Amino acid sequence: MAGPATRHWEQNKEATVYVGNIHEDVTQQLLTELMNHHGRVRTINMPVDRVNGKHQGFGFVEFATESDADYVISILNGTRLYNTAIRMNKASADKAKSVEVGAELFIGNLDAMVDERALYDTFLRFGQLVSAPKIARDEFNISKGYGFVSYADFDASDAAIANMHGQYMMSKQISVQYAYKKDGQGARHGDEAERMLAKQAKAHGVAPAVQPLPAHLFQAPAPQAPAGPRGVPGAPNGPAGYGGPPRVPSQAPPSLPPLPSGLPARPPSGAPPANFYPPPPGFPGGAPPPGFAPPPPGFGR
Repeated sequence: MAGPATRHWEQNKEATVYVGNIHEDVTQQLLTELMNHHGRVRTINMPVDRVNGKHQGFGFVEFATESDADYVISILNGTRLYNTAIRMNKASADKAKSVEVGAELFIGNLDAMVDERALYDTFLRFGQLVSAPKIARDEFNISKGYGFVSYADFDASDAAIANMHGQYMMSKQISVQYAYKKDGQGARHGDEAERMLAKQAKAHGVAPAVQPLPAHLFQAPAPQAPAGPRGVPGAPNGPAGYGGPPRVPSQAPPSLPPLPSGLPARPPSGAPPANFYPPPPGFPGGAPPPGFAPPPPGFGR
């Protein structure tokens, strides 16, 4: 007989279905009969609590083929057993360790200037986001006035609703509530079935799948000092040999234009030039023009 490790290796992961949110009164025999009614079941495993002997609220059903598994999911997902809706999804190797929580919020009445980064910065304070916020946009990339935010747990989404519904972003008062489910039946996320499933998944170490954030929207580039030629910091990226504008002394006195030719040199401070003649008595003040000879004695008296 093959051991547990060999049996696990031979299990067809693509034909195995994870069944969650199973009511405590549902037995493995009842679940087997239900699954066999719609597909060919190979094995069913419902983990049992060692303390109380009851199943832990979830199980794994392996079908004969992958098409059987897909068909049963499409038929039985959401079926109520003891008034509790079961949740089913593929339990492939990549998806077995993650679960879709359903803590998705609808953000309405958004200002046209509110973008995905603004939603991210605003709603991240309440808990971990499993994906980047989304804003509905038209063909011209203009906001339609609403968007979506998805959290990793309902504690975070409940806190976001309690604190942000009716608050202002930019110039508009936003509305925050649970988004409609995609099954088209008009029910919103956040119901008791989803909360129970999320609680069970968390108790058994099944974490929600977290998508990486797009770097061009949510990661600011690291500031870098401009590199100049030959390692000169702060110099512009000019051609080789360019070292930036010349340094100009901050307190440099203004340069005066050269004196016109023919004018006498400026006398030094406190001493008249050698060829300076004082004006005669009664002559208007100021130095005589070049070549002016003093008048003879007695002239003009």
